[in-house]
Amino acid sequence: MTVRKNQAILSADEKRRFTNAVLELKRSGRYDTFVTTHNAFIMGDTDTGDRVGHRSPSFLPWHRRFLIQFEQALQSVDPLVALPYWDWTADRTTASSLWAADFLGGTGRSRDGQVMDGPFAFSGGRWPVSIRVDGRGYLRRDLGVGVRQLPTRAEVDSVLAMPVYDAPPWNSASNSFRNHLEGWRGVNLHNRVHVWVGGQMGTGVSPNDPVFWLHHAFIDKLWADWQTLHPESPYLPAAGTPNVVDLRDTMRPWNDVTPADMLDHTPHYTFDTAA
Repeated sequence: MTVRKNQAILSADEKRRFTNAVLELKRSGRYDTFVTTHNAFIMGDTDTGDRVGHRSPSFLPWHRRFLIQFEQALQSVDPLVALPYWDWTADRTTASSLWAADFLGGTGRSRDGQVMDGPFAFSGGRWPVSIRVDGRGYLRRDLGVGVRQLPTRAEVDSVLAMPVYDAPPWNSASNSFRNHLEGWRGVNLHNRVHVWVGGQMGTGVSPNDPVFWLHHAFIDKLWADWQTLHPESPYLPAAGTPNVVDLRDTMRPWNDVTPADMLDHTPHYTFDTAA
């Protein structure tokens, strides 16, 4: 069984295995297919039109499937690798172990945001950014500049306390757990972290930064925590809702998965909460 761990407790060997597997997916060209997929959906998802991966009830099950697929790709390189998660309520500064040179590398340099250390630095020659929104072919970050503070544990708990999964109008205006977690309303959890990291994480091609996966693994864990707190609260909407993915509708780009299939993560992985 795959066990996803808090990145703060990873051993040096676990960090090395993870980054090496990510680099191999990049070398083979498989990594960029994930970037392309994510960008296509974030550009296509709108409040008034068809929406699947963002601004919609299926934000959480869509990303759960997306992460499972990426984790399986990593494990095809190294069966011992699992996706770590980044608890940004605890590891809140640019000095956190997450940003060390032996893991993801740090923030970008001031003049252009280019990440200069770690395995994903452009200077190392192994992380060219080819699926991009501008002409810059290197990984960029601007930690803590777009917004100064990451979400707090109290802010997370306030969102986890919300009892209704989602609600009309089923978009970025919904007053619901999903939308507050996604960050379009309220204390802004998921979206704020993307902006805090900056660089490609503030764009549709956010998976260009490997921290994307650790951030979304934590968002996925928060959904699992909410499910435990509210076992009688179902995925909504159930059926017959225009422009969104109902409980048993197929989620593009896959033809074999619905939100109902993604409600239970335990057949795929568990979380180690020892940290």
